[in-house]
Amino acid sequence: MLKIGFIGAGNMAQAMIKGMIDSQLYQASEILVYNHRYAPTLEKVVDTYHVTPILEMEQLIKQVDLVILAVKPNILRQLLATIKPWISTQLICSIAAGVTIAEIEQELGNQKIIRVMPNTPAMVGEGMSSVSVTPNVSADEQVAVLEVMSSFGRAEVVPESLIDAVVGVSGSAPAYVYLFIEALADGAVAEGMSRSQAYTFAAQTVLGAAKMVAETGEHPAMLKDQVCSPGGTTIAAVQSLEENGFRAATIQAVRMAAKKNREG
Repeated sequence: MLKIGFIGAGNMAQAMIKGMIDSQLYQASEILVYNHRYAPTLEKVVDTYHVTPILEMEQLIKQVDLVILAVKPNILRQLLATIKPWISTQLICSIAAGVTIAEIEQELGNQKIIRVMPNTPAMVGEGMSSVSVTPNVSADEQVAVLEVMSSFGRAEVVPESLIDAVVGVSGSAPAYVYLFIEALADGAVAEGMSRSQAYTFAAQTVLGAAKMVAETGEHPAMLKDQVCSPGGTTIAAVQSLEENGFRAATIQAVRMAAKKNREG
């Protein structure tokens, strides 16, 4: 198992850390964390997850096999030159949206670089992560990284050329789903249901529908058709969604997120 260390302890790092611990792939103490700018954040992560804090970035890098750079893009670009002297055979993994492998290679040279795009449902063990690697990452190393990223959900190897699509369809998409759940609940509240109960019904329905797609392998359109009885309530609701541009708006949202990621 790869010895693992995080540089950065923000929301995404915490989601990944929680997923790794909850899946029992790692004991909390086996995960090293350095937060290079804001000590209270590191203290909170240590108190919450009982990971091992590291106070010197060089010390962390030299102890691990996999360095996860869990910082924002502007910070990552400043950080690369700092860490370069300390890197030897470690796998360097970036989760910063908009920073390409080529940009990282420009600063670090011919290192083993992995670009991962996770999402926040990692916090509950249902994340979706893309994994893009440089050619010098061995097959065994790739398998090991996939094991780590799959510990908090699912992970698939994706060419970096598709990273913008990944951002649109999974990286940013939890926000779209939360909007949808909120809207479903608003509709139920308008029909007299309590707010708390409406959220329960809406969230569980979205969870169940997603699980049907993931586990049955059926086309979403076929699953939709199974719910739409002739002349029934569901087909009337689907017609309303179509008339109001539901699919077009969703497609546009994915493409806008991809466009923003592409432009940096």
